[in-house]
Amino acid sequence: MQLRRIHTHQLLIADQELLLEEGPARHLTQVLRLKPETEFILFNGDGYDYQARLIRVSRREVLAQVIVRLEPIEPNPAFGIHLGIGISKGERMDFAIQKAVELGVTCITPLVTEHCVVRINNERQEKRLSHWLQVIIAACEQSQRRRVPTCREISTLDDWIRQDATSLSILLDHRSEKSLHDLQPPKDSVRLLVGPEGGFSEAERDQANNCGFSGIRLGPRVLRTETAPLTAIAAIQTLWGDFR
Repeated sequence: MQLRRIHTHQLLIADQELLLEEGPARHLTQVLRLKPETEFILFNGDGYDYQARLIRVSRREVLAQVIVRLEPIEPNPAFGIHLGIGISKGERMDFAIQKAVELGVTCITPLVTEHCVVRINNERQEKRLSHWLQVIIAACEQSQRRRVPTCREISTLDDWIRQDATSLSILLDHRSEKSLHDLQPPKDSVRLLVGPEGGFSEAERDQANNCGFSGIRLGPRVLRTETAPLTAIAAIQTLWGDFR
């Protein structure tokens, strides 16, 4: 039987006892209802899994024993994939983030674009970022990832496309005549730019092209905003990445 995997922000050291922080403690005891002596897996994003065992459960604290650090470490990918995605409606955005993590994306930046249906004011930004980080962590727990992708602050499209000009920069554009096969393989990273439900405006496409983004299409069909990034990431991983 496969052991449950739980993320924690705490330092993990083999052969030491650990008072679990509130989130993992509550999930283990109130959601999963694990009992003392039950073994499970902890990870904190350092690249390793740690086998652990519940020792004591009370209202005030949950004590675990970190038994052993499991080898091997999760290898670094051949190149990082940084997804810049226009903010879409709740479930669509969550789905795109969740599946992007499962497919191996290393960084995600939510973008404010001209045709975004969803507008997030300053008061709500922290709450949404916290929610998206939990989506990322849950996807890591399910997909056996031991390194947690970064979720960056919400950015404007203009600011994001001007960063990291050394990456292979890809714009999903169903009107383009180019495909991934027309691009040179990435050296160390890929920036993937995907629009919201309403797509990008003509001015935004021109702006991205002027900042070094290559427009590519994913076949003859127009894909939904939650489908397009997943198709692109899978194609990138198949052509150049760890699907080979």
